[in-house]
Amino acid sequence: MVLGGAHSGVSQLRRGVLQFCVLALLRDHEKYAFELVRELCDAHGLATSEGTIYPLLSRLRKEGWVNTVWKESDTGPPRRYYTLTATGRAALTDFTGEWGAFKTTVDSLLDSERKQQ
Repeated sequence: MVLGGAHSGVSQLRRGVLQFCVLALLRDHEKYAFELVRELCDAHGLATSEGTIYPLLSRLRKEGWVNTVWKESDTGPPRRYYTLTATGRAALTDFTGEWGAFKTTVDSLLDSERKQQ
């Protein structure tokens, strides 16, 4: 029972940070959605699907955090490429600062709990 609760909490945490992981992947250059899915799946614990990424990218576009452009593909139909906007870069910078402090606090509490056992 506890394990299911912990798994659910990790899933919620993963969903909460996924948009910032996408922004981080777009920090240096443009990518299309399937590239993002592949890179997230390669990262431990961030496996996701196109069914999750497309709505997320749509939301990021509506928020003004990413721009899109259609480009022809050598291997198939045109692809929509995503790039980070100045607003998205600022959001990622803000999150990065907050995440560092948050991670340090959580790690400290978890290490404290482990030491007491």
